[in-house]
Amino acid sequence: MSRAVIEIPRSKCPYPQDTVVRGDGGVPRYADLPETLVEVLRAHTERRPDTEAVVELGGERLTYAHLWERATRVAGGLRAAGLERGDRVAVRYPAGVDWVLAFWGTLLAGGIVVAVNTRSAPPEVEFVLTDSGARVDLAPGTPLPDGAPYAVPDPGADDVAALFYTSGTTGRPKGVPTTHAAFLTNVENMLRSFGLPRDAGSELRTLISVPLFHVTACNSQFLVAACIGGTSVIMPALDLPGLARALAAERISFLVTVPAVYALLLRHPAFASADVSCVRTVAYGGAPIAPALVRSLKAAFPRASLMNGYGMTETASLITVLPDRDAVEHADSVGYAVPAVDLGVLPIGGDLGELVVRGANVTTGYWNRPEATAEAFVDGWLRTGDIVRVDPAGRVHIVDRAKDIINRGGENVSSVEVEAVLLSAPGVMDAAVLGVPDDVMGEKVGAVLHGRGIDLPAVLAHCRERLADFKVPQYVTVAREPLPRNAGGKLLKKQLRERVAWGDPLR
Repeated sequence: MSRAVIEIPRSKCPYPQDTVVRGDGGVPRYADLPETLVEVLRAHTERRPDTEAVVELGGERLTYAHLWERATRVAGGLRAAGLERGDRVAVRYPAGVDWVLAFWGTLLAGGIVVAVNTRSAPPEVEFVLTDSGARVDLAPGTPLPDGAPYAVPDPGADDVAALFYTSGTTGRPKGVPTTHAAFLTNVENMLRSFGLPRDAGSELRTLISVPLFHVTACNSQFLVAACIGGTSVIMPALDLPGLARALAAERISFLVTVPAVYALLLRHPAFASADVSCVRTVAYGGAPIAPALVRSLKAAFPRASLMNGYGMTETASLITVLPDRDAVEHADSVGYAVPAVDLGVLPIGGDLGELVVRGANVTTGYWNRPEATAEAFVDGWLRTGDIVRVDPAGRVHIVDRAKDIINRGGENVSSVEVEAVLLSAPGVMDAAVLGVPDDVMGEKVGAVLHGRGIDLPAVLAHCRERLADFKVPQYVTVAREPLPRNAGGKLLKKQLRERVAWGDPLR
C-alpha cells in the first residue's frame, strides 16, 4: 500500500520567507535570484576586481579580476579542443586554485563540471568517467586548458552546471545533475538561515578544509563566498596546525567542517594559542555531534554563532539548519527547514517517518538512472532515506538511516541514538553502531569505538543510565585508528562491517 506524504508545517521555521514563491506543483523557489553563476562571477569581477577571490594555502592568491581572466582562458582552451555546450569535464585536481579554475572555466565554456572524488580507487574513477560520458579528463598532473578568453554568452538558470556523485555507500555512485538555479537557491538558503550579510564582500573569508568535490565545500562555502564577493581560503590537505594558524593569518570569519575534525582541532596543542577573534560562524554537519563537543566549541569560539547543517548531494547541500540559539540545548537536532525547502514525512509508525523534501535546489533525477530516479521520488518529493521525528517546536531530529535501523527481536534500535549516547561517554571521540547477526534475535547491537583511555565498563554503565536495556551494545570493540568516513564526514559502515571481528557478546 502506498503511503501519502504528510507535509511539515512551516509556521515555526525562524528563517525569512520573503520572495519565496511557488512554481509548478507547488515547489518553492526564490523570485529574485540571479540567472546563473556566470552572471554572478562577472558582476564581482566588475564591482570588486581587486578583492581576493581564492587563496590556496601555500600556493597562489587570485583576485576576482585574475580569476576571471584565467578562467576565461581555461574556457577558451576547452572550446578550442572541441568542447561543446553540455559536454562534461571531469575535474580531478586536488583542492586548490587549479580546481577552482577548472570549475569556472568549464562553466564559462558552457560545459558541465563532473566533480570526481579524488579519494576513489581507479575502478571507481573509471566508472564515473564512463557513466558521466566525460569528454575531457582533467586528471592530476594534467595542465589546465589554455586559449583565447571565452565566456558563454547565454547560459540558462535550468542548464545543468555540474554533476556530483553520491558517496556510493549503498551501491554504485549515482550522478546528481545540479543546475545553476539549484546552486543559487542553496546559496540564498545559506545566507538566510546562517544570517550571513549579503553585503559582507571581503569581510567573509571561509576556510575550506573539506574536499571541493563534496557539496559542503563547493556549494555551501566556495560558492557562497563567490556569490557575495568574499574569499575562499582552501587547504589542499587537512593540516591541524596549519588550520589553527590560518584562523588569524587569513582572518577567517566563516568556519565549516565535520565534528571529527573539530574534536581533533580542539585537542591539538597548536589550537591552545590560536587567535579566533575573527571567527563569527562555526558550522558543522555530516554526522551526529556530541553535546560535550558543542559546549567545547561554544567556549573555544566565544564570538561565533554555532550552526548545525543537514543536507544531501541531491539537494545541492542544505535541507535544514539548527540555529545558534538551539545549538547547545538541542544538539541532537538538525533544526528547521531552510527558507525555500518544503519538508514532509512518509509515516512508518508512531511519531516517526521517512523525511521527504522538495525545492528548487532539489535535483529532478539521477544521471542516466531512470529506475533509481523512480525509486527516489514520490509524488514530486525526494525521499532522503532518513528516519526522523519532529518535536513540538518544529525541529527535525534524525533517528536513523532507514537501512541502519537494527531490528533486535522485533524491537527497533536507532543506531544514531546509540551513537549519540556513546559520543557523550568519557574518552569516546568517535562511535559507530552496527547490527550484529544473531540466530535467535535476528540482530544484536554492536559498537565500534575510537578515543583515548576508554574505560569500557564505564562506557557501558553510561549507556545503561541513558538507554533501554535492549539498546545497550552487547558487542563492543575499540579501534586503534580513526573510524573510516567519507569526505562529507559520513561513517563508512560497509567498510566497518567488513573489517570488524566482534568476538563474544558482553554479558
